[in-house]
Amino acid sequence: MADLDRTDLRILAVLQGEGRITNAELAERVSLSSSACLRRLQRLEAEGILTGYSAQVDPQAVGLGLQAFVRVRLSKHESAAVERFAEQVNGWDEVVACYALTGDMDYLMHIYVTDLEHFSRFVLDRLLNAAGVADVNSSFVLRTVKRSAALPLTQLER
Repeated sequence: MADLDRTDLRILAVLQGEGRITNAELAERVSLSSSACLRRLQRLEAEGILTGYSAQVDPQAVGLGLQAFVRVRLSKHESAAVERFAEQVNGWDEVVACYALTGDMDYLMHIYVTDLEHFSRFVLDRLLNAAGVADVNSSFVLRTVKRSAALPLTQLER
């Protein structure tokens, strides 16, 4: 784990909410000179703490009107079967996140599709035909109560 001070955490917190902020604006927000802020930013990037910058796209606005969480259980758990499944998941654009879990299901996938027909095709043609899939259980999102890609950095401040 990296040794981050309060200023590093403030820089990261600001960038999580405003990834397009200029270095001068960022420096002002965290009470640093522009050059000191840039050095910290470059260090955070070089150490792999700050891994990239991205835009958040409204799924509805681009036609991805159906969101689902799909729990998957594999029939076999040997490393070759798990690797094969992971390779397949990484090739599916509909899956925006996939997590290996403890408990009765092995994976939780977060999926965006255009509609119920698209979801049906994805499950029937891809997921259920994937190597080693024994069981699938789906839940559709009715409403998003909270959505954030930002990590809770304030709890790390010393």
